Order: sequence, then C-alpha cells, then structure tokens
Amino acid sequence: MTTNPATYKPAPELPRALHLTGLIFALAVTLVAYSAIFLWLREGKADGWLTFLVSLIWGIGGVWLLFVLVSSIIGLLPMKWRTGIMPWVFVTPALALVFYYLLVPTIRTLDLSLRNANSSAYIGVDNYIYAFTSPAMLESFKNNLLWIIFGGGLSVLLGLVIAALADRTHASFEVSVKTLIFLPMAISMIGASVIWKLVYAYAPAGDQIGLLNAINVGLGGTPIPWLITRGLNTYLLIVILIWMQTGFALVVFSAALKGVPSELSEAARIDGATELQSFFKITIPYIQITIISVTTTIVIFTLKVFDVVFGMTGGNFGTQVIANEQYTQSFRSFDFGRGAAVAMVLLIAVLPVVYYNIRDFSKNSKGF
Repeated sequence: MTTNPATYKPAPELPRALHLTGLIFALAVTLVAYSAIFLWLREGKADGWLTFLVSLIWGIGGVWLLFVLVSSIIGLLPMKWRTGIMPWVFVTPALALVFYYLLVPTIRTLDLSLRNANSSAYIGVDNYIYAFTSPAMLESFKNNLLWIIFGGGLSVLLGLVIAALADRTHASFEVSVKTLIFLPMAISMIGASVIWKLVYAYAPAGDQIGLLNAINVGLGGTPIPWLITRGLNTYLLIVILIWMQTGFALVVFSAALKGVPSELSEAARIDGATELQSFFKITIPYIQITIISVTTTIVIFTLKVFDVVFGMTGGNFGTQVIANEQYTQSFRSFDFGRGAAVAMVLLIAVLPVVYYNIRDFSKNSKGF
C-alpha cells in the first residue's frame, strides 16, 4: 500500500509542555531508582559478581541516562535560559563531589577540633593552643620545614639538572637514564620505606645486613644506628623523598625542555652567550610556569609526608612531622580533638601553596 504524498500529513508533535512534563517525570523516576540502587549496594548483601555488574551498569548507564534526560529538558527551554543553564549540567556533579568529599569533611574536622578528646563537649581553642605550643608540634614544624627545604628543593633542582643534561645526550642513553630515575615513582612510600630500612639497618656487632653500615664497616669504621641518631635521621629520611620525587620532576621538566624553541638558543649562541647564560636567561624563563607547578606540587606532597616517617621511625627520635602527629593523637592517644586540630593546621599550611599555584596558573592562562 502506498501513501499519496499530496494527502500525507506527518503525525502531530507532542505539545512542548506535555513533552517537558514527561521528561521531568522520567527524571524523577530515574533519581528515585538511582537512589534505591545506591542504598541496596551500600547494604552489601548481594553476591559479589551481581554487585559488580549492577555497579557497572548503575554507575555508567545511570549517569548517562541522567545527563540525557537533563539535557533533553534543557533543550525544550527558551534559548536565553538554555545557554545559561547548560554549562551547569556538566559542572554541578563535580561541584557536588567537591562539596561532599572535601568541604563537608573540612567542616566536620573543624567542629571536632573545638571539642574534647572523645568529642562529648566543646572546649574552645585549647586544641589549637596545643597544636602551636606543644614540644611535639614544634618539633614537627621544624622537621616539615627541613623536608620542604631539602627534600622538595633538592628534588626540583636535581630533576631540572638531570633533565637538562639528559636532553643533550644520545636518545637511547636519555631514555635509559630517565627510566632508571623514574622507576622509584612506581613504588609506594611504604614500599620505599621497607627498602631503605634495609639500607639503614644496624647491628651492634657482627655482620651488617644494612648496606650503609656494611660499607662503613668495610672501610674500617664502626656501625652507626642511623635511624636513632638525632640530628642525622631526619636528613636520611629526606633522602627517600628525593629518591622518589626526582623522577617526577625529571619527566615533567624533560617534556617542558623539549618545547623550548631551538631558534632561541641558537640566537643566543650567535650573540656570544655561553651554555650557562643561555640556560639561565632563556630556558629557565621559558619553562617558568612548569617549574612553579612542579615545585608547588612537590611542596604540597612534602607538607603531607607521613608514610616514610611512620614506616621508618614512627615519629620517634626527633623525626616527628605534622601528619604523623595527627595520626598519633587520633589513633594512638585517641584524642580526636587534638588530632582534628593538627589536621586543620596542616590544611592551613597547604592552603597558601594551593592559592599561589591557582593564582599563577590563572594569571598565565590569560596570556593564551
């Protein structure tokens, strides 16, 4: 049977209001189902494979369906509303996650920091007085400063120097060097602590299983208890951070150096500049943004250092740092008020670095 084109009429479209109502109803049903599945998964009563499959379908398909429905609803709105609302469809989930997983815990931690040890009563700023006056915290501040200056500073400096030198070598040798230096990044901080604990191992007499003491004794010296020697042990722990973070700095700096136009260096040589002058006057300013980004990233990581100190000395023998003091107060002394106050101090210490990084990034991005 054929249809006469002259008499054919397309099916009438649904009125926009009815279409919009249907989409809103579908969105409401989807949200209810999404919440129900979440609560069911949280109970954890289902079989492992069933939980995995439902989580996969729920996590990917559910989010996709929500975006489709919301986008369809916004597509039916007037253009002046549509252009203003549509960006928030993509930004809102990220903001919600940041709010729930970052801002809410921060507010709760602040509340805990104003309470007593078992959080049963408010005690004002007593925990903050402890955080800024106790011998353990003063020691932590000093040690964290040493970690930043020597650990963070040397990691950035060595990464930059090695990247600059490797960039001038043969390609195969460059790859080998970068691979060897970057390999420690694949090891966890606790794993690195176990490795270096064997390096620093000490025995009062007899055969030394620690590499450093074995070399020391082999050269005619006496065994040294490296990890309990105050004034030295903190620097030995910092070596582990340098060993791990230099690879990160090296890889990022190497990529930045590859982007420096060769014409600039050639022009500098024609004008009579030496290699060092060309490096400091041309290369360094050109990759300045990268240097700032790497430095702030490593400084933030160093401020939060915990694993190495916890795994090597437990914060004893003068090696305590802020993050380990927080752990000690919260989970060894069970003083959650002091632990929360120390956590807030750590947050306050990190915020200026984060702010500087964001401000510098925003300032430089306006030039593009």
